[in-house]
Amino acid sequence: MQKTKSKSTPKSKPEPAQATAPAAPAPAQPQRVTPSQAPAKEPKAEYSLSGGMIRRLHGMNASLAFTSYQSGLLYMLGSNAQGKAQLHQSGMPKPMGLCADGNGRLVLSAGAQIMRLENVLEPDQRINQTYDACFMPRINYVTGQLDAHDVGALENGDIVFVNTRYNCLAKTSPRHSFEPIWKPDFISDVVDEDRCHLNGLAMRDGKPAFVTAVSKSDTIDGWRDRRADGGVVIDVEKNTVICEGLSMPHSPRWHDGKLWVLNAGTGELGYVQMPRGKAKMGKFKPVAFCPGFLRGLSFHDGFAFVGLSRPRYKRFEGLELDQRLKDTDSEPWCGVQVIDLKSGNCVDWFRIDGDIGELYDIELVEGFRCPMTVSPTSQDAATLITFAPMQKT
Repeated sequence: MQKTKSKSTPKSKPEPAQATAPAAPAPAQPQRVTPSQAPAKEPKAEYSLSGGMIRRLHGMNASLAFTSYQSGLLYMLGSNAQGKAQLHQSGMPKPMGLCADGNGRLVLSAGAQIMRLENVLEPDQRINQTYDACFMPRINYVTGQLDAHDVGALENGDIVFVNTRYNCLAKTSPRHSFEPIWKPDFISDVVDEDRCHLNGLAMRDGKPAFVTAVSKSDTIDGWRDRRADGGVVIDVEKNTVICEGLSMPHSPRWHDGKLWVLNAGTGELGYVQMPRGKAKMGKFKPVAFCPGFLRGLSFHDGFAFVGLSRPRYKRFEGLELDQRLKDTDSEPWCGVQVIDLKSGNCVDWFRIDGDIGELYDIELVEGFRCPMTVSPTSQDAATLITFAPMQKT
């Protein structure tokens, strides 16, 4: 791994960060990418994307990060200096929830850890004359196996996460595996039993605002019998259910004054029409159907980036999604679709075929067009050394 600065010799001088995207879109055909950091047994997969996907990300001055606990990879999709697709992969222990915590910082739930990654490059630096950000794991909280799902960052910088195994929201702790800070009213105690399958977290103004759960069950594994229509959205501050009757809801996100939710068991992206007046319960308003089990949601202006997975049918059979796929004569996807929120149409996409069939979370990384990440167990983590300037006394 080589780090270069824009003031380097002409031979190693990188292309400028504001390189112009190609006038014509890249062809929408499978593109094999060799990861710079690959797991010992790299899964066999083919990647394809729509002609406008990279041009869209380039115009946003952003890149797309997404996780797959199935493959054990954290992906970064961006555009290189030539305006072409650049897909970076790094091995992570069961990567799941992902959030961007300000400019140049990521938080990841990863197996028995909650990980904070920092971009170690200055604006004029590049890795291998290609990557404009390098996210290194700098703080690892060893939590034990909590089946942590979505993650968020509080205003004071503390990390909050969905502790699915213990049915609560929790913070990282310097001493303990976690510090519970909230649980649904219908859960009688913080106990080592995945009862309701709490999974999704929507942050608003630096605070946990809404969560999703597959059911209101208060018995171990009770959620599995409520997958079809037992799903709920909960207002954290009021600790009240504001929407029910959903099918395995995931990835609640607050965007543009609305609470958006993925109704994964029906394959629908939609929002919650909040209860008004004397009404105690809101309603889920679908906006788009996507052919897959939906998890992972991020926004830019009037567009939603939605993560799709191919369902594990032994666990997800019998959901409405099965019939919706038959009705539309569709096979389930694994990848990301960009949905126009006004029309409900898919306007761009990135698709994965092969051994990888499940994604969990996605996040837009704004301000960086071609980032990379470093696995904590890789050789790069041992050899890439950076340090801050010494303070003058």
